[in-house]
Amino acid sequence: MRTEQEREYVEYVQSRLPSLRRTAYLVLGDGDRADDAVQDALTVLYRRWGRLTEVASLDAYVHTMVVRASLTYRRRNWSRVLLRGEPPDSAVECGSSRVDDRVVVREALSQLPVRQRTAVILRYLCDLPVADVAQVLGCSEGTVKSRTHHGLRALRAVLDGRAPASVAATAAAHRGGQE
Repeated sequence: MRTEQEREYVEYVQSRLPSLRRTAYLVLGDGDRADDAVQDALTVLYRRWGRLTEVASLDAYVHTMVVRASLTYRRRNWSRVLLRGEPPDSAVECGSSRVDDRVVVREALSQLPVRQRTAVILRYLCDLPVADVAQVLGCSEGTVKSRTHHGLRALRAVLDGRAPASVAATAAAHRGGQE
């Protein structure tokens, strides 16, 4: 790659990296695996960088790469092995409702089927329009609308307490300040 192209690549990646990592984290629920998925997508992007002049929306293209890399990581059996001796989360002060809410929402999202969860994350947490979500997921706009509708309905059920006992127990534990 030429020096000018490499500089453009580095500038692009630096400006988009937080958003790409956030998307991967929301899909995977694990920071380390999200970093790996983003790195895999960016490695492929680097190899293709000189040929991407005809891509209509570079951001949508890269976003698609990251989502697909994240979904690939979800399917890998070896990636489910955790090599930690202690939990990755640190204790927070009791009564910090914002952190508690994040934990509850993250747990509720994890209860959704992968396709619904991905559609909800891309549509509402990444604030992508329906057409872009359809392009990223490789499905029709109607499918995106259906998945987000059913995903939101399931999230409401989980958050309203009509969910499986594991979600209710986790939410109760976090509200009580327990880790």
